[in-house]
Amino acid sequence: MKWTITQLQKFRDKKLELDEYVDVSDIKELDTQIRDASPMHITGRADISSSKVTFHLHIKGKLILPCSRTLVDVEFPIDIETIETFLLNTAYDVSDAENAFAVEGDTIDLLPVIKENILIEIPIQVFCDDTDSEDAAPQSGKDWEVVTEEDQKKKIDPRLAKLANFFNDENNNS
Repeated sequence: MKWTITQLQKFRDKKLELDEYVDVSDIKELDTQIRDASPMHITGRADISSSKVTFHLHIKGKLILPCSRTLVDVEFPIDIETIETFLLNTAYDVSDAENAFAVEGDTIDLLPVIKENILIEIPIQVFCDDTDSEDAAPQSGKDWEVVTEEDQKKKIDPRLAKLANFFNDENNNS
């Protein structure tokens, strides 16, 4: 996903259609939380003028991330719609354009921009559905266990168990 400005200028009056699979497996080096990344399917188009190139991208793929609770692998889908603009004329003020990049040299490389968009999409916590997996971290041990919010709502603190029926007993005694 790299083009020279000369190559892109040939498509100035036409739209450049994009439909490629890109290997982003080296994204693991940028974020150690990522265990694996599938090839990302990049679709979209590029609008090219004399002063800028605007890419309308749809990025789709999957990442393997650790479950925050059990550390087991979780497949996290990536589905991003983004518009990225590359300014060809350095005299143009970059601060005026949102998501604008100044082109350094004579090539435009979309791969770093794609990786940046993927990294932004990674949530702080990911949870797996299957907590009974053999690879999962243990859910209980000696004198401890993982408690979910649902379990917490159902469970009554044993020190307060007698108070659970306090109002029922008061109504019966009156």
